[in-house]
Amino acid sequence: MRIGVPAEVKDHEYRVGLTPASVKELVQLGHEVIVQQNAGLAIGFADNDYSSSGAVIAASGAEVFAAADLIVKVKEPQPEEYDFIRSDHTLFTYLHLAPDPSLTRALLASGACCIAYETVTDRQGHLPLLAPMSEIAGRFAVQAGAHCLEMEAGGRGVLLAGAPGVAAGNVLVVGAGVVGRNAVAVAVGMGADVTVLDTAMPVLRSLDQQYGNRIHTRLSTRTALDELLPQADLVIGAVLVPGAAAPRLILRSHLESMKRGAVIVDVAIDQGGCVESAHPTTHSKPTFVESGVVHYCVANMPGAVARTATLALNNATLPFVVALAEKGPPQAMADDPYLLTGLNCYDGMLTNEAVASGQGADCIPPAQALGI
Repeated sequence: MRIGVPAEVKDHEYRVGLTPASVKELVQLGHEVIVQQNAGLAIGFADNDYSSSGAVIAASGAEVFAAADLIVKVKEPQPEEYDFIRSDHTLFTYLHLAPDPSLTRALLASGACCIAYETVTDRQGHLPLLAPMSEIAGRFAVQAGAHCLEMEAGGRGVLLAGAPGVAAGNVLVVGAGVVGRNAVAVAVGMGADVTVLDTAMPVLRSLDQQYGNRIHTRLSTRTALDELLPQADLVIGAVLVPGAAAPRLILRSHLESMKRGAVIVDVAIDQGGCVESAHPTTHSKPTFVESGVVHYCVANMPGAVARTATLALNNATLPFVVALAEKGPPQAMADDPYLLTGLNCYDGMLTNEAVASGQGADCIPPAQALGI
């Protein structure tokens, strides 16, 4: 199979779909890999590294799409890439279609087979291709939030670790999934005063057993948010409903009760955000201020640590890329019901129920769409 790796065109996105080591694995299996010129250069993967691994170097993204059958990316296609996508393509990348009807329409119109990393599951019902980026996003969110609390970034001038005789910064983590747990770990490690909210008592019980009196755990309710948001210096929005738009838990009215110069990092922004006042930002201009509260809402947070993120992502995606290349997408999905859950669009049909529900569209079950 011919596998294409275009350079990402999203603002300040330096991750790349395949590393040279992943390319070498695929080439040794007899597949042709076409990599766009300089696709990995910013994170230390030069064209020579790819060619030495057996890749063909193409001059442009258009050439990669034209030559390949399977397109392996990191981020969802951008508008300038829509016309490159053909009905005989299989697109394997993060899609996050729920909050983006225009992208959904474009992919359906293309007729391509589109498999979203974020909806592939495993035997335990987890999201193995979302997990590595969620781990990184959760850890990075605290790092980014700590920077935003600095005066020059518009924050209220709080050091999360505090100082002798000075209280530590107050961190509120809303959601204790993969993102939330990783945010808690970093915030605790920095010496912050950490409170975590979730709707699942078993999850809170597990965190309580792990951290003891180093954190506070609360059941996530409107009353808890009303009480805790005014105390917070840094809020991490870490809510996920797989494949669907994130629920808006932090309301615009909450901002009026928060401290001036407090910071909200909405990690759920790529699924629409869990903060009513949030809108997507970029690494070029990552923050905005509303009602005195700094909002950090970059939709591709792991892109800031692109080398680490690329290596972590490839560890998770490579076995699936190999299966798609070796068997062909229809057979690979027929053989793997967990990969099948990643199918979002096929031959002009929307095949993810959560996306369809959020957009008021019709949905065809993935197996029915494939005829298996």
